[in-house]
Amino acid sequence: MMSDFHKKVNDFIISNSDQLIHNVSMNSVERFRQDYSPKFKFKNLLSNKAQLIFLISLGVLFLLIFSYVPLFGLLLAFKDGDNKINVFNTLFNGEWVGFQNFSNVFKDYNFPDVLKNTVCLNTLMLFINFPAPIIFALFLNEIKHKKLRNIILNICIFPTFISWMTFGGIFLSLLDTNTGILNPILNFFHIGDPANPINFGEPQYFWATIIITSLIKGTGWGSIIYSAAITNINPEIYEAAEIDGAGRFRVMLKITLPAMLPTITVFFLLSIGGLLGNNFEQFYVFQNAINKSTGEVLATYSFTQGISYKRYSFTTALGIIQSFVSLLLLLGANTISKKITGKGVY
Repeated sequence: MMSDFHKKVNDFIISNSDQLIHNVSMNSVERFRQDYSPKFKFKNLLSNKAQLIFLISLGVLFLLIFSYVPLFGLLLAFKDGDNKINVFNTLFNGEWVGFQNFSNVFKDYNFPDVLKNTVCLNTLMLFINFPAPIIFALFLNEIKHKKLRNIILNICIFPTFISWMTFGGIFLSLLDTNTGILNPILNFFHIGDPANPINFGEPQYFWATIIITSLIKGTGWGSIIYSAAITNINPEIYEAAEIDGAGRFRVMLKITLPAMLPTITVFFLLSIGGLLGNNFEQFYVFQNAINKSTGEVLATYSFTQGISYKRYSFTTALGIIQSFVSLLLLLGANTISKKITGKGVY
C-alpha cells in the first residue's frame, strides 16, 4: 500500500507535471546552450587543453620565425644586394634590378658544372640509395627472431644520430692515406700499391664516398617507415600463402612489396622533387680543394657564393630557381604517377 507521503508526492507531480516538464526542458536547453555555444566551448578548450595549445603555439611560432618571416628576404633576388654591407637596408631601399640576378645565375661560368654535378649525383643516388631502405626492410622482415631483428635495426639506426661533422670526420680518418685503415685492408687483399696508397680525397672517388656514406648513415633510419608499412599487413595473408605452398621469396614479391607500394610511391615522388637538393653538411665535410670539380653542388655553391663572396642577391635568385624547378619536378612526377599507377602524393 502507498503511504500518505508517497500519495502526496504523486498527486503533486500529477498536478504540476506541465510546470516540471517545462523546467526540465528549460534546464536542458540552457545546458545545451552552454555546452555548445562557441564562447563556452572556447573557454572550456582553454581550460582543458592549455598544455596542448601551448605546445602547438610553439610550433606555429617556430614556423612563423624561421619559415615565413625569412620569405621577405626573397626580395633580394630582385634588388642589387651583392657585396652590400647592410643587407636589411638593401631590402627596403635597394635598387630594383628586375630579373637581372636570375640572368646572372645562368650566365655564371661555374653554374653548368655545378648543375651537372648536382643532377647526375642525385640521380645516381636516387637509383642506388632510394631502394636500399626498401630492400633492407624486406630482408629484415624475414628475420623471424624478434630480438635479433631489433638488435640489427638498432645497430643500423645508430649512425643517424651522429652529426655529419662527426660521422664525416670518422670516415675521413679511416680513409686517410697515412693513418687510415682502409688502404692496409685493400693491400691485404692485394688491391693497390703499399708504396703508393690510394688518396680517396681525389675527384674520382668523391661520388663513391658520398653514396657509400649516405647508405651507411641513412639506410637503417629510412627502413623504419617501410617496416611500419609491413606491420600493417594482415598476418592471415601470410598464413594463407604458406598453406598454399608459396616460398618466402615469392611471398616477399607478391604480398609484402605490393603492400609497401603506396609508401614507396610517396617517397619516390618526394625524392624526385629533391633532385636539386643536397645535404649541405655531408658535402661540406668531404669537399676539399682537390675534389671541388666533382664535389661542388648547388648547396655548397650557394654557401660559397653567398657567404665567402657576399653575392646575396645572386644566391637568393639561385635558391628561387632551385625551389621552382623542384616544385615542377614534383608536380610532373606526381601527375605521371597518378596516370600510370593511380597513386600520388595528393
